[in-house]
Amino acid sequence: MSFELNILGSGAALPTSKRQATSQYINCNERHILIDCAEGTQQQLRKYGLKLQKIQYILISHLHGDHFFGLPGLLSTMHLLGRNKKLQIFGPLGLEPLMRAMLAAGGHPLQFDITFHSLDPGAKQLIFEDRLIEIYAFALKHRIPTIGYRIDEKPKLLNLDKAAISAAGLTIEDLPKLKSGISIERNDIKYNYKDYTLPAQPVYSYAFCSDTKPSPIYLEAIQNVDLLYHEATFTDLHLTRAKTTYHSTARQAAQQAHAAQCKNLLLGHFSSRYDDATQHLLEAQEEFLNVAAAEDGLKIVLGKWMPTFGNADKKEGPLGQK
Repeated sequence: MSFELNILGSGAALPTSKRQATSQYINCNERHILIDCAEGTQQQLRKYGLKLQKIQYILISHLHGDHFFGLPGLLSTMHLLGRNKKLQIFGPLGLEPLMRAMLAAGGHPLQFDITFHSLDPGAKQLIFEDRLIEIYAFALKHRIPTIGYRIDEKPKLLNLDKAAISAAGLTIEDLPKLKSGISIERNDIKYNYKDYTLPAQPVYSYAFCSDTKPSPIYLEAIQNVDLLYHEATFTDLHLTRAKTTYHSTARQAAQQAHAAQCKNLLLGHFSSRYDDATQHLLEAQEEFLNVAAAEDGLKIVLGKWMPTFGNADKKEGPLGQK
């Protein structure tokens, strides 16, 4: 079980030879999640060796084209490849009728089950959970209704101390209780679970904020997150442009991460006017040191490539690898 983030597209509205528009693929404990689906997303999935038929959940942030224009094509490809597994799509009001109209226009209805969940962005709300993960949605501050998402792992079961269990003569029937933190009493002898278990594996959290101007309305939703992806479309040089388009600068993204006490920050959604993200990083690091810039193809395994958890005031180690 792991929590992996793959950046498929790290650019803003205009794709370049280096950056595609926004899309991310997450494997969290074998829950396969796609966040946003810009034009070209399915090509990016193939390029980076990710299996599109494994996707179970799609989260769309808003109805600007650089965040969902790839969705009809992706769904059609799933159909052509014989998909028969259910797919759940979460997004703003208006996404479902738009997608169904586009797919119906081709005259070939999809042969697999799609469930749309229409979200009215507001305060942080739980939109999905199972025994291993939770997904939350919350409102961002953009020109049209826009949704941020947060994925949290649920606490994991305790690990077993096999030597202690064997020495005590406990049976296989006792193991589920011990892993769940339940002590056992037998023949007037109490076996405290703490004596027969080891700490559980750590759990991690990830939040996605794109597109948005900086605002206090979503700080609670991203509070203490282990990794925050925040749009940083512009640098300080284009602050006025950021304000008029309801986007953020790299510095503002870093200020939001600091205010919410996030552990690590990943900048993205870079305007095509910039050749690279060097200046974005320089400006962000003046506000929040534990920061990196997203690139197409970047893969981050939370916990493995993020050694700075719990220490947002000190910069050390890489956030990810290509």
